Amino acid sequence: MRLFEFEAKKLFAQKKIPVTQGILASSPEDAAAAVRELGGEGVLKVQILSGGRGKAGGIKKAESPDEAYKIAEELFAAKIKDYEVKQILVDPLLDIAKEYYLGVTIDRANYKIVFIASPSGGVDIEEVARTSPEKIYKEKFDIDEKMYGFEAFGIGKKLGFTGDKLKASVPIILGLYNAFKAYDCKLAEINPLIETTDGKLWAADARISVDDDALFRHKELGEMGIEKRHEEGEMTEREKQAREWGIPYLDLEGDIGMFPGGAGFGIMGNDFIHYFGGKPANFMDSGGGPSPERLARMLILLDENPNVKAIFGARFGGISRCDDFAKGVIQFLREHGLSKPMVVRMTGNMWQEGVRLFEEAKEETPEVFEKIEIHGIETPIEEISKRAVELAKEAE
Repeated sequence: MRLFEFEAKKLFAQKKIPVTQGILASSPEDAAAAVRELGGEGVLKVQILSGGRGKAGGIKKAESPDEAYKIAEELFAAKIKDYEVKQILVDPLLDIAKEYYLGVTIDRANYKIVFIASPSGGVDIEEVARTSPEKIYKEKFDIDEKMYGFEAFGIGKKLGFTGDKLKASVPIILGLYNAFKAYDCKLAEINPLIETTDGKLWAADARISVDDDALFRHKELGEMGIEKRHEEGEMTEREKQAREWGIPYLDLEGDIGMFPGGAGFGIMGNDFIHYFGGKPANFMDSGGGPSPERLARMLILLDENPNVKAIFGARFGGISRCDDFAKGVIQFLREHGLSKPMVVRMTGNMWQEGVRLFEEAKEETPEVFEKIEIHGIETPIEEISKRAVELAKEAE
């Protein structure tokens, strides 16, 4: 369960992390008043439960109350990453000398807590890891292990801090680690940690994702107004529609629509897409023995998603038969049509019959099947995954 930035900052402040003292605004008038209170300038930051707000136009600098009013008016009227803007955090404007990254998460493969630090903050940390891995520092801890001051001191030194800044970094590093453990987090992150021109350190942003299965242990969150919500944030319109249809569905930030045959196969498909350089646009589960209507609704979620450039379908016939899967997809193609290129592989129960049905339908109405490629067990799933990535890149 992800928290809003202003909520996460409250928790960080309790752990003695120096956070910027912003003012929450619910209207353009509030934003203008907040900038006036902050001395005539500030940074307006939409409060949505998603990363990448800056790239999406959700963080704006205002140099006067009047400008803050106009910017807030635009932000409240807009949708940022498909989310309605209901609140804006108005932060003080800092004189930035340098930006750093600090984060704590879980290494699920090794059952460890991992503290991640980088002297390159304010950007996508995954991109830093890909292009400059030498700038990423990691320290691992057992789940029940405490972080000591000397360990935080060592992390601060790796970031290049010396003297008073090194001393100032230690309680921030300890505070972030302790916040992660205290609130049963899956992720606690400061990006960026700002060093100002006067040599001070500030958590200019805050991100916390709490394990919602542990919320019963944290009544203090409820007392702060932090209530249980959708796992990773506010539900998108597609997620709301999928829930109404009874389809397990989650929007992601990629451009390859995932049309799986079961949750396990869906997870494997997402891994393959990542491995071959693509990014899934969603996670979805068809459930056992999906009806043609359910399959059609799954495809509607993908075909009508403007972020999707190609669709990757993988069906393993077990309880559900591949010929029934083929009938559902064929019905969708004939009744709805397909606007995105799609590649599908079938294997398992009745896969030959499924392929045959597709081939016969294509002979009858070839124009309906122009954008879809059908494969059987003879084509490895790796090749299908690579093909989906290629189709997405060709559509750019």
